[in-house]
Amino acid sequence: MASQAQIRDFLAHWFQLGKPVVLAENRGECLPDPIFHNGQYSQAFEDCWHKIMVTSGRDCYLQGTAQSIAEMLSPVWEITPCARCEMPVAVPTAGIMTSLCPCDDLPTWPNTEIPMPRTGIDSQEQLTALRHRLSTVNGSSNSEPKASQKPLTSPPQTEEDASTLSSWRGMS
Repeated sequence: MASQAQIRDFLAHWFQLGKPVVLAENRGECLPDPIFHNGQYSQAFEDCWHKIMVTSGRDCYLQGTAQSIAEMLSPVWEITPCARCEMPVAVPTAGIMTSLCPCDDLPTWPNTEIPMPRTGIDSQEQLTALRHRLSTVNGSSNSEPKASQKPLTSPPQTEEDASTLSSWRGMS
């Protein structure tokens, strides 16, 4: 059985390729923009999810698919990567899959020349982790440079440093 979190992830991936959800009761389509904000689902995504859940997902489906969101939330469906494009697809837990991947009607997909859709990331968290990894590579967890490390912006300290710098400039 696919969880709500898996279905939301499934939709977020397909939204990035421009696939909308067709809403029940002729309420139109929903394609949130933006999908993510600060590593979380955006308010536009949450509003779209709310529109889907008004009918508990009945008669709401991703454009190009046959199963509704409600069916995907039932125990007879699970989310797995597509064998063709590696995007998440809903497949029956038993029996044969009769429908094609939603990528079937996208003329330019799969496209290995562009980045694959992904889940949202928190840029600040990623930068903090990178800063921490870099500080541990330098052998120090504080921001003070080691005595053996010279700041990149310092002027040459010796005649030898000055001559090395000027010969390097002459080569570039």
